[in-house]
Amino acid sequence: MRDSVVTAQDDGPASHARGVELVPIKKHARLGEMAYEVMKERLVRGAFEPGHKLTVRAVADALGVSSTPARDALTRLTAEGALVYSGPKTVIVPYLTMEALEEVTAMRLALEGMAAEHGATKAPASLADTLENMQMDINMALERRRYAEVLWTNKEFHFNVYRFCGMPHLLSTIETLWLRIGPSFHDLYPEFAIQKFGVYNHQMVLESLRDGDGEAVRAAFENDIRDGHRRLKQAISTRAEQLGG
Repeated sequence: MRDSVVTAQDDGPASHARGVELVPIKKHARLGEMAYEVMKERLVRGAFEPGHKLTVRAVADALGVSSTPARDALTRLTAEGALVYSGPKTVIVPYLTMEALEEVTAMRLALEGMAAEHGATKAPASLADTLENMQMDINMALERRRYAEVLWTNKEFHFNVYRFCGMPHLLSTIETLWLRIGPSFHDLYPEFAIQKFGVYNHQMVLESLRDGDGEAVRAAFENDIRDGHRRLKQAISTRAEQLGG
């Protein structure tokens, strides 16, 4: 089956040696992919909180595209579990369940720990300075209670280490996990801002990077994930009690 290529005839290896003619990509298909990537990144970075409703028209207007690529992007994200339908033309960012939290956390500890350790051993010495500047932005946003900005930069902090691991499939899997849990990171605040759990863990990442200790970098990120897990677990339990009451 060849959906993306066309040949005048197919008479074995010789015909393939003469080359194939590529079918032009449809404009709306390109726009659909671009819309998907933008929406995916915003979900990963916690731009939308759980319960936030999105319509095809609102997304199309925000991204400056027609309804077709906007619908394609939302349909794809819904199929991946990042969104759920609440109407024929409306989707909603789902709340994280306890079961999903436990599964995602277990996978994050294993995969992000691996990416962090391998990334730390391969990263340039300048990475610590880059991350320190990011942490300054995070600290400033925390002081101003701009938690959406904190989450936006926090994703960059983590992945700036992970991407040096040299394992693209691993990174892709980790990003899929963040796509599912990213919106729920809003439940970390304001407690994380008050207790400064994330600030401490990130500081340990910086110090371990400068010491060239990949195992310690891994441990710091794992502690960050565990601290987040405890807070999210509490938030889910509290929400369930409120709904039950």
